[in-house]
Amino acid sequence: MTAYDVLFKNATVVDPESGSVAAADLAVAGGQIAEIGPDLDPTRAREVFDLPGCHLLPGIVDMHMHASAWLGGRAGHKMMAEVGVTTALDMSGPIDSVLDIARDHGVGLNVACIEAVRPGQTVQTADPGPAELRALLDGSLRKGAIGFKLLGGHYPLTPEATARTIELANDARAYVAFHAGSTTQGSNIEGFLQAVGLAGTHALHIAHVNSYCRGAVRAWMQETEEAIAALTAHPNLRSESYLSPLNGTSAKCSGGAPESRVTQHCLTVGGFPPTEDGFEAAILGGWAQINVEAGGCVVLETGPAARDYWRQRGTDATVSFAVNPPEPRLRLATAKRPSGEFVVDAISTDGGGIPRNVIVQMGLAMVKLQALTLVEFAKKASLNPARILGLANKGSLRTGADADITVVKVDRQQAVLGVAGGRVIMHRGYACGTGSRIVTTAAGAAAVRARGLAPLVVDLAESRFYRQ
Repeated sequence: MTAYDVLFKNATVVDPESGSVAAADLAVAGGQIAEIGPDLDPTRAREVFDLPGCHLLPGIVDMHMHASAWLGGRAGHKMMAEVGVTTALDMSGPIDSVLDIARDHGVGLNVACIEAVRPGQTVQTADPGPAELRALLDGSLRKGAIGFKLLGGHYPLTPEATARTIELANDARAYVAFHAGSTTQGSNIEGFLQAVGLAGTHALHIAHVNSYCRGAVRAWMQETEEAIAALTAHPNLRSESYLSPLNGTSAKCSGGAPESRVTQHCLTVGGFPPTEDGFEAAILGGWAQINVEAGGCVVLETGPAARDYWRQRGTDATVSFAVNPPEPRLRLATAKRPSGEFVVDAISTDGGGIPRNVIVQMGLAMVKLQALTLVEFAKKASLNPARILGLANKGSLRTGADADITVVKVDRQQAVLGVAGGRVIMHRGYACGTGSRIVTTAAGAAAVRARGLAPLVVDLAESRFYRQ
């Protein structure tokens, strides 16, 4: 009699929740892990994968990516699944676009979204009042988002409005993340330290910590140690950092200059004036790498063809710059608190439809270098972000847990199989799943269903975001 939907045989099972690393078979039934043990009977399974030399990890959770029409685009789902991601958080929205792309281009991922607070777009000015912010938050939650993203490094609010937004989200027990920066501080270590102060004792996710440690104010390792010290002293803060040398930002220009302050700074770092003409010169010179849709994914291009692509879109594209030095990235990925817990909770990408989805590739390189153990990698890449997002039954490999699994070959630093909700969504680098599940709150479940998507309801008040 068939008992298992899928059976994985002859692999090594890595569970960051228990710390166990053991040779075992793992069986899946009804979207959950049904059994883990030696020599499980393959005749009881509808489908069997024989995986000698492979490690089974809980599904990779990328808690900072982009997959909307504004940023990331329709290829993001495919690009994430191909490298082993099973769950991801879109950090900007807009929620309507994120849901539309998830419905029309989904490949089986679990996806959450937080809505941008952007002057001139989602709020009127850089100093929105409580009523305007409350209306935006309530409307975003009803549409399916789980909270707010402050885009201070790109499109800043005043410090007062930033603090107001953080407090309001906390009062509603909604998620709130911050690309540090305000009308008085940039996207650098001083902006990061200001963000820590503006949070006070409130819960806040400070995005991509490595991006504030590029040496813009002080030597980059000094900035890194300052960031580590600040996070260690403030356990109310959540954070992630990424391992790619590339950032990603808006290429949109208006009035003869890039709209994003981050983009302006990146041009200056490369020796180009922060103007539209300077931007074009940076593309032609190979410093500014335009994100170009090609062959169902997004690739990086420079030179005349990239310039033309950018121009044809009225400059409304995405650009990447190689501005992240290696030492801060490595230090932030491994730094620990006196308790032994990681200072920076998770490894992310800020990728999705931006081509730097290297959690597995570069994270397993750190395992091979013995900078992280496999259990530690799984904790940062799956368990911690799952718990922060309120996904209590993900992030571990134990009987009864959700069958979200990423199968990797450590020697190749590669994901070879991805499973979400018990369904295979990637096999040997080919995204083969369908649909999307949307991580939302109770307020957004009806809107998610109305779009033809399946909601996965979380209670953030009970998550590690609010419970340390």
